[in-house]
Amino acid sequence: MKGLIVWGTTSDAGKSYIVTGLCRALANRGLKVAPFKGQNMSNNSYVTLSGHEIGRSQGLQAEAAKVAPTVHMNPVLLKPRSDRSAEVIVQGKSLGSPAAAEYRKSFFEKAKQAVEDSLNTLSKDYDVILMEGAGSPAEVNLMDKDLANLATAEMANVPALLTGDIERGGIFASITGTLNLLPNIHKQRVKGLIVNRFRGDPALFQNGISWLERNTDIPVQGVLPTLDIRMEQEDSLSFAVLNKINSSRKLNIDIAVIAMPYVSNYTDLEPFAAEQDVSVRIVKEAGEFGSPDAVIIPGTRSTIHDYEHLHSKGILEKILEHKDDTFLVGICGGFQMMGELLIDKYGADTGHEGKTAKGLEVFPMRTTFMETKKTTQWKGTFQENGKNIALTGFEIHTGIEEVDYGEEWQPLFNDENNNPEGLISSDKKCFGTYVHHVFHNDNWRNWWLNLLRRRKGLKNMPVVHYSANKDKRLDALGEAVESHLDVSSIIRIMEKGLS
Repeated sequence: MKGLIVWGTTSDAGKSYIVTGLCRALANRGLKVAPFKGQNMSNNSYVTLSGHEIGRSQGLQAEAAKVAPTVHMNPVLLKPRSDRSAEVIVQGKSLGSPAAAEYRKSFFEKAKQAVEDSLNTLSKDYDVILMEGAGSPAEVNLMDKDLANLATAEMANVPALLTGDIERGGIFASITGTLNLLPNIHKQRVKGLIVNRFRGDPALFQNGISWLERNTDIPVQGVLPTLDIRMEQEDSLSFAVLNKINSSRKLNIDIAVIAMPYVSNYTDLEPFAAEQDVSVRIVKEAGEFGSPDAVIIPGTRSTIHDYEHLHSKGILEKILEHKDDTFLVGICGGFQMMGELLIDKYGADTGHEGKTAKGLEVFPMRTTFMETKKTTQWKGTFQENGKNIALTGFEIHTGIEEVDYGEEWQPLFNDENNNPEGLISSDKKCFGTYVHHVFHNDNWRNWWLNLLRRRKGLKNMPVVHYSANKDKRLDALGEAVESHLDVSSIIRIMEKGLS
């Protein structure tokens, strides 16, 4: 098949970003491109039209390539639920949550076959497949079962590009060290190097390019500068970046986002990066809580585990102390925590059948975790003063809620079939929802933020078109890749393959 794989010297070296940019650049050149990641480990996922979960990055890369995301673009998704276990999703089907050692022993061959089958499926329908590796391909203790990097490249029989993050420092050592640790057959796959996140005058790095090419005998395909083009991030390292988004702005709205060990779908919060008067703070300790204007408890892959973690940290106590003087939001797992009771009847949430936990008791709601997960795209409306605001998003959860609606608590949304979804208080200061990416709906996000602004005596602000401008940002990223990387050379590498 025709394509290539992008490897990185480390996690967060820019693999996803580069593949996304290449997807748009090649699509703009008229090629039909499929993104691909054989095995992904992330609690930040994307729901396809068929209702299957894939990694968030592959969903975004498909959008960049101007094609519909499919389950074959990420056939194996691992969703961590404890330090030693993860839910294994193979081509959209959950196979349970084995420990890491058990996965490598009992599930690896099945996962490997799924990767091969999905690669073959994609190769029939697309001109090229742009593959993304995971972490580093040179983890010597994992090489025998490195499905995302070495096994994928071997099955696809494609060349590789290796990228390093110069902003971290040590790029010469990281690139040459990675190459030296790779088995020779895989070292020979590397047909190009990319220097990522360069700051300053690239002319000053010309001697660096010469050194790399002389000492590795591999051409540098480009030096990509640090770009101010924000994209949804998938790596958990990106969660901390939200703390720094608004550091240079005049900030009026202070939003505290509660950090948890198994937080999921933190791209729910990305649109706040576009709001010039909004600060997003990640709260990991009770002492960091402060007096926020709003508190958001995000989603989690393990609601009860994370609830117990927040209780041990004293953060739940802080939330309850401030619930009367702040806006309180729960999304998916955070929504469940805000109810009265959490019941893990089948062990779907914790792995322990029958485990229960008392919730925050903010909502008149009880949640039972079921064996079957709901994964679906979602459409609905929010009604305000007789006007409907249209919304889209997606649901990923095993919880089934039992809700006591009444005068104080009403459904937050209605779906396209007029079924109620979520809860909102009569004073609109508190709401919860299963719908991920609800804040990506620009008009609705603006409505909510203006509630906060008016409460502080501030004037309303106009709608910021973050989601509506996503395609423009993808075009800008594609143009940056065209400007700073030798895309024509990269296409020739794919056409030549390993011959």
